[in-house]
Amino acid sequence: MKRPTRKAVERRAIRVIQTPEHPLFMFALSAKELQEVAEVSRVSRDSEGRLLGYQRPKVKQHVRNITEYLNGEEVIFPNSIILALSSAVVFKKVRGPRVDDGWAEAGTLHIPLPKPGQPRPAWIVDGQQRALALAQCRRQDLLVPVNAFIADEVDLQRDQFLRVNSTKPLPRGLITELLPEVGTLLPPNLAVRRAPAALCDLLNRDPASPFKGLIRRNSMDAEARRSAIVTDSAVVAMIKDSLGNLTGCLFPYRNVVTQETDFDSIRKMLVLFWTAVKEVFPEAWGRQPSRSRLMHGAGIGAMGHLMDKVMSNIDINGANALRLVKAELLRVQPVCRWTEGHWEESGLAWNQIQNTSQHIRLLSNVLIRAYTSSRRTAA
Repeated sequence: MKRPTRKAVERRAIRVIQTPEHPLFMFALSAKELQEVAEVSRVSRDSEGRLLGYQRPKVKQHVRNITEYLNGEEVIFPNSIILALSSAVVFKKVRGPRVDDGWAEAGTLHIPLPKPGQPRPAWIVDGQQRALALAQCRRQDLLVPVNAFIADEVDLQRDQFLRVNSTKPLPRGLITELLPEVGTLLPPNLAVRRAPAALCDLLNRDPASPFKGLIRRNSMDAEARRSAIVTDSAVVAMIKDSLGNLTGCLFPYRNVVTQETDFDSIRKMLVLFWTAVKEVFPEAWGRQPSRSRLMHGAGIGAMGHLMDKVMSNIDINGANALRLVKAELLRVQPVCRWTEGHWEESGLAWNQIQNTSQHIRLLSNVLIRAYTSSRRTAA
C-alpha cells in the first residue's frame, strides 16, 4: 500500500517573543528535512537590475571539509542553522501547566512542504556552507539545531544576514551590494559604508557613468563578469575616502549628524570627473588592470585623491564643467604612466604598482605635486 505524501514537517519547538511581528523559534530538523523546507537565496539581479537574494557563493573546499566530518563515526554538530521562515509557517502553543514560564513558550511548528515548482517556505540566513554539506553527507537522518524567525521581507532577511556575518570574513563585494538594499538601522560599522556602497552601485548602472558595467559585482553572471574589470571595493574606498575626509570634494554633500546624503550632486560630481578621466586617458580606460594601472585599485585610489583637489575648483552645474575638468587633468597627463614606462619620481615601472596603501599614497603624491606645480606655474 502506497504511503500518503507528507504535506508538512511538524516539530516541537520553543517560541521566544522579542518582537511580536517576528517571533523566534528553536527546534531541530534532520539533514533531509532541511533540504525539503529551506533554500539558499544567492545574490543575483533581475532583468531591470534589481538585486535579488543575499547569500555568498558556496565555498567548495569548506563544504567538502564539513561533509567529510559529517561522514565520520562520531559527530557533534552544535552550530545552528538560522532560517527566515515564511508567514505560511504556523506555531501552535501547547496548552497546560508548566509549558509557559513567562519567557518562552512550548508548542508545535507546522512547516508546509512546497508542491513541485513552488518556493520552499524557509531561506537560509546563516549556515549556507553547513546546509550544503548536510545535503551531501551520508547521514540524512542527522538532527541539527535550528534557530528561525518569521520574515517574508527580503530586506529584513538581508539585514539579519549582514548582522550575523558582521564579524565573519564576508567578501567585501557582497557586503557592498547588500548594503544599499537594507532599509533598517544598521550597526555603525556597516551604516557608514551604506552611502559609498549605494553610490558604487549607481555608478555601475547609470547610463551616463563611464563606469557603467565595468564594476565587478557578486551578482553578475559569467558573461557580465568578463567585461567588468574594476573591483567594487576600489570604487567604494575611493568614494568613502572623499565622503569622510574634511578636504574631500564629496564631504560637503553629506550631513555628518543626520547622515543625509545629497546623492544627486555626488552622482553629478563623480560622473563628471571620471568622464573627464576617461577622455583624457582613452588609451588606459576600459582595459584590464594587468594592462592599465588606471583601472587598478591603486589607480582608482590615487585618482580619487586628485579628484578632491581638482573638483574643489569646479562648478559641477556649469555649462563648461567637463571642458574645465579635462583642462585640469591635462596638467598631470605628462607624468602619468598607466600602461607603459616608469613613474619618474618613484622609479617604479607602470606594472610594478600594487594595490597597497604605500603605492596608493606614492601615486597620489606624484599626481598632486604635478597638479599643484602646474597651477602654480600658470599663476
